[in-house]
Amino acid sequence: MDYFNDYIKNEIEKIDVLIKEHEEMRKTADAGMLQLIDEEISKLTEQKRQLETPKTKEEDVQEETTGNINPNVVTLEIRSGTGGNEAGLFAHDLFRMYERFAEKKNWKIIEVFRSENEIGGIKTISAEVRGTNAYGLLRNESGVHRVQRVPATESGGRIHTSTATVAVLPKLQKVEIEIHPDDLEWEFFRSGGRGGQNVNKVSTAVRLTHKPTGIIVECQEERFQGKNREKALEILRSRIYTEMQEQQVKSISDLRAGQVGSGMRNEKIRTYNYPQNRVTDHRANKSWHNISLIMDGDIENILGYLDTELK
Repeated sequence: MDYFNDYIKNEIEKIDVLIKEHEEMRKTADAGMLQLIDEEISKLTEQKRQLETPKTKEEDVQEETTGNINPNVVTLEIRSGTGGNEAGLFAHDLFRMYERFAEKKNWKIIEVFRSENEIGGIKTISAEVRGTNAYGLLRNESGVHRVQRVPATESGGRIHTSTATVAVLPKLQKVEIEIHPDDLEWEFFRSGGRGGQNVNKVSTAVRLTHKPTGIIVECQEERFQGKNREKALEILRSRIYTEMQEQQVKSISDLRAGQVGSGMRNEKIRTYNYPQNRVTDHRANKSWHNISLIMDGDIENILGYLDTELK
């Protein structure tokens, strides 16, 4: 936590230096340059305000905790797996399914990072989901999801099998996971995702690598680099915590694996079979029909069933 506070302090000091430099430039600037300098000072001042302003109650969304986690906030990550472009399209469909479900629940879902393939499919996407019992409902979605269908690009009518990986990461209290600054490698780049033009001269998107585990987190949600760094650290803590939990579960999972599986991310947990109009969860050995309705976000009955069966 001290490192995080030190980082915020250092960022504010850097901004103060830049503001002073621009104010000095203002003294000798012509009329044309004055407007540009004033705009830059305004942006820097806003960045400083963002760093100095604590989160509002609305942003915190009931920062209550159950054990080590906040039950109302999760990071949802989806990555395309095997199957080429079709896997990317399936990852896109999965994200839309969760997005539609969040809308039905009146939850808030905010994209943090998105990388697409050449036909608009998703390579990887990360989003923060905020709403009552979000972690409780979504936690069993972590794993490999498989789709069997005829791709739109398939002229011969052949059924293809593709996969995508879903990870649901809980939000932790910041004191739970200690991260040493020397274990972090930061990279900065210009945001290339949604959100409009980024006219700031400073690269605002961040890529954070945790050297001991090899975990990589990317964030381009916010307009300011400081906010993206804060979000990346938050997601990194969640991913480290999740991996620690998985390692603990592995040591005792043999007792449970024969019944419902351990639910680890490298397992195939669910199949979406379009020709047969069904979705099958392999951990519970249970199928649901009307796949178009399910892919449109009608998954509460599935999530509720799994919450009961997989406890």
